[in-house]
Amino acid sequence: MGCQDEILVRKVCEIYDNISKLENLKPSKDVNMLFTQLVLTCMPPNPIDTTKLCKRVQEIRSNLIRLCGEAEGLLESHFSNILGSFENPLDHIEIFPYFSNYIKLGHLEFTILSNHCTHVPSKIAFVGSGPLPLTSIVLASNHLRNTAFHNYDIDANANSQALRLVSPDPDLSKRMFFHTADIMNVTDELSDYEVVFLAALVGMDKEEKVRVIAHLAKYMAPKALLMLRSAHGARGFLYPIVDPCDLNGFEVLSVFHPTDEVINSVIISRKYPTPSQLHSLDKGLGHPMIQTSKCCERYQEFNHLHHGNMIEEFGN
Repeated sequence: MGCQDEILVRKVCEIYDNISKLENLKPSKDVNMLFTQLVLTCMPPNPIDTTKLCKRVQEIRSNLIRLCGEAEGLLESHFSNILGSFENPLDHIEIFPYFSNYIKLGHLEFTILSNHCTHVPSKIAFVGSGPLPLTSIVLASNHLRNTAFHNYDIDANANSQALRLVSPDPDLSKRMFFHTADIMNVTDELSDYEVVFLAALVGMDKEEKVRVIAHLAKYMAPKALLMLRSAHGARGFLYPIVDPCDLNGFEVLSVFHPTDEVINSVIISRKYPTPSQLHSLDKGLGHPMIQTSKCCERYQEFNHLHHGNMIEEFGN
């Protein structure tokens, strides 16, 4: 580990120690300051592989991801309650401090989706939508204006808060639906969706994430698209990292690593066809299967979204 990486890890561990001493993670001056400090520390592009650090740092990273998830949930719940007090909550949605990030992320994910989807999807599922379902709201309002969004969350209170935000809106109230369920218990319904989004904090560690992905692979419709969020470099201290090799049952199409204030990487993949079709592909009767473990060309570019980024394209 180089000198710069040692400085980064030491700084992250110091912030973790301070966060661990907080009485709770509800939005407050101290909570906001520490998590802002953490994000700013991890945001600059850094090739560090956080999954290969020593055991002690790995334990800190695992705990930190869970603390970040808890704090993020409390922050969203706090602002969802504030927005829900307005007659028309979505008219005031800009008060959420990171709303501009969701605008950028929504534009990014829509652009990636458009590159791999030949038509406008009629039904999308979002797994892990939470009390402030900003991704669904941004995509439904700005990009997919005729698409139905089915939002899944394990927390009934989160769904109640989210429903309060969209119910007064004459358009979104007809196109956004909320289901209280553990996604591991949702089976045949998953085949109804042309696209499934998986939130970054569904599956807080690698084992949980892999189980969720395997479940989606079992029940999603053949050729349906899975979009999920990951993290890259130092941002792996904030969110779980999904390796393309973890997406068994899916053809990984591309991985996008933003280097600006949009923290999450975005992976888009397509569920493999039916077993009989896979058999034909294996025998060379169609396009060859893409092995997710295969090394793929990696290149850097700047696109029209003005995101500095790294894209990994997966091809034959």
